[in-house]
Amino acid sequence: MRPALRKVVLIALLGRDQPRRKRRSVWVPRWLKSRKQAGEFHRLIQELRLFGEEFRSYFHLDRSQFDHLLQMVGARITRMNNNYRESISPVERLAICLRFLATGDSYRTIGFSFRVGWSTVAGIVPSVAQAIWDCLVGENMPVPKEEDWRAIAAEFLERNFPNCLGSIDGKHVVIQAPPCSGSQFYNYKGTYSVVLLAVVDAIYCFRVVDVDAYGKGSDGVTLRDSAFGQALQDGTLDIPPPASLPGAEDLGPVPHVFVGDEAFPLRLMRPYAGRQLPLPKPVRIFNKRLSRARLVVECTFGIPAARWRMYWRVLGLSPSNVDACVKATRVLHNYLRRSFQEPLRMEMGTPNGHLPDVTRAGANNAPRQALQVREKLTTYFSSPAGEVPWQYAVE
Repeated sequence: MRPALRKVVLIALLGRDQPRRKRRSVWVPRWLKSRKQAGEFHRLIQELRLFGEEFRSYFHLDRSQFDHLLQMVGARITRMNNNYRESISPVERLAICLRFLATGDSYRTIGFSFRVGWSTVAGIVPSVAQAIWDCLVGENMPVPKEEDWRAIAAEFLERNFPNCLGSIDGKHVVIQAPPCSGSQFYNYKGTYSVVLLAVVDAIYCFRVVDVDAYGKGSDGVTLRDSAFGQALQDGTLDIPPPASLPGAEDLGPVPHVFVGDEAFPLRLMRPYAGRQLPLPKPVRIFNKRLSRARLVVECTFGIPAARWRMYWRVLGLSPSNVDACVKATRVLHNYLRRSFQEPLRMEMGTPNGHLPDVTRAGANNAPRQALQVREKLTTYFSSPAGEVPWQYAVE
């Protein structure tokens, strides 16, 4: 036998003796292959489009809002087909993400409903949430400039708190403990969380959102370490210069302020302490006026927490994916308020119990300038130029 032929025969014999790999009989499980015939998007959701109230109950958006949002983000969430399978369409990807935000259901539960793999859901939800933020933030939550701050101050003046640039607060978003995170995310409630810090205006829109803080921090620490807090300290927020209070030029120019509760020591207007003591009447009036200005942040936190039930769950997501989903719900809130003039309403339940307050710690070191501004506002609120009739119901 010629050497070349002998070599071919030996290779063939060796190949025959090698164990053969078991070839996969199917590309995907059969229940996934029937996505277009039996998946929730292709059956139930198409039927729900015929019934407006049911569609809104499912997505917590109505049909026109859903379709307009798809126009805004569709190009960002489109994926190319390959030689083996057809990609999931942008409208179905948006539906999967919104369903997660609206329910907080596990990726596996949503995967079974839509007949897609849970790992596919795990890729879709944060990527679409990030796309929602990226596509909407420029128009619906731009970085405020000086003229924007002036407009916000005019809105708060209508709420009887002059020179106010926003109301600020922090809430916990409860998560499962990330691997190897130690106690960084462990909070005073005995759960694990990241902190959502936000500044809102007088018409219940978010102006600044920060979701990077660990759950163990207090309000004051969270504010100090946030990008907003650093900019506030550094004087880089483009805040308007001090201005006289209406009808009280004799008090001189008063700096513009943000309002918060007693947890915030950093250049913010906070109430006078002393719950157990009878406070002087001007102090009680100031606290009441401040409380009314601060009420907008509680309401503004509450509306998205009621609409998006992911806040009712312990989120099993990485901190970066939690960040994407939280920011998506905040910019969606502004988008619906501004684009659709959506009325203020709580979708269901009493939501703020699902977003616990951040611990009140380390709040006794207010700067002298903040105390002086508070004293001027206290004097002004009890003067003929600054008083309003309802404030005397404080007794």
